Amino acid sequence: MLTRIAILTLALALGGCALFEPEPEPAPPPPPPPPKKVEKPRIESQPLKHLVGRDLKPMPIKPLNVKTRCTFRDEVTGTRGRLDVQVKEDVVKTFAAEVNIPKRGICRFNIKDFAQQQATHPVTLTNAKDTCAVRMWEQGTRVTVAFNECTAKCDGNAFEYLWPILIDNKTGRCT
Repeated sequence: MLTRIAILTLALALGGCALFEPEPEPAPPPPPPPPKKVEKPRIESQPLKHLVGRDLKPMPIKPLNVKTRCTFRDEVTGTRGRLDVQVKEDVVKTFAAEVNIPKRGICRFNIKDFAQQQATHPVTLTNAKDTCAVRMWEQGTRVTVAFNECTAKCDGNAFEYLWPILIDNKTGRCT
């Protein structure tokens, strides 16, 4: 009986080996797909609804020509002033301005204190003593005379209330 058990054990051991196959090695994972090229959405400029159908062109740049001797008064603020300017073919011939702002002070500008820095659009006068600059340009039928960093040309805090002077190039009036 002992031999039978030994033979049976041996048969089971050999049979067990035959039943169980070794596990195959797992296949390597597939390589990751190449990254997809993500295209950013293209932003296209859309015309504003009130500009659709209009044939707008940039304003032509032409030499500045203006000559006026005018006075103005703002009914609301009481600001008053005078302006004497002549610019011919972008060259400033005369320039004097005085703006009186009630309870703030007076701003005075004279060509003798300035040198013409730029003879193209916009025409620019600069002061060598400080950073004051006076710029003039034409837009439509109006000429704008604007003042930048001209605190030294004004009494009190008048410069904080100084606005550009507009000249109607057809009539010569200023506001």
